[in-house]
Amino acid sequence: MTPAETPRFVVDAMLGRLARWLRALGYDTLYPGPTPGPAGDRRLLALAHAEDRVLITRDRMLARLAAERGCLIAAGALDDQLVEALERLALSPDDARRLSRCLECNAELEPRTREACRDVVPEHVLATQSSFAGCPGCGRVYWAGTHADRMMERLARVLARCQAQSG
Repeated sequence: MTPAETPRFVVDAMLGRLARWLRALGYDTLYPGPTPGPAGDRRLLALAHAEDRVLITRDRMLARLAAERGCLIAAGALDDQLVEALERLALSPDDARRLSRCLECNAELEPRTREACRDVVPEHVLATQSSFAGCPGCGRVYWAGTHADRMMERLARVLARCQAQSG
């Protein structure tokens, strides 16, 4: 898929953790947060339509209203939700895009120099890491520490499950 063909998502309030993991895979994933009732549903549907996004939800009625722009997720556990989303949406995550988006605000991360991170990361991180990425949206700084390693391992397990189920 080319970047123009890469699907973009909006995720309802019941799937906030799934939104973060879709971002970890590099997908542009909006998570507007909780807005209860019909007003929240209208907001999600409007976002999906206006921005050409797939609406991912656990709400059957909302998925029906979204029609071809909707994806209903039935699973309750996060890893199961991620497997279900990857399969239902026929996604093939690009290894190069993993951990390329801010997990908090969805902005694409930008490279940062060690010097630029001096005042925002712990001293031991500055001394032990050579590569940093920053979020232009919320200002968070990321580096390839043990947390990133654990995330990559979890993603690898989930993707292996997808391959095993489809093969």
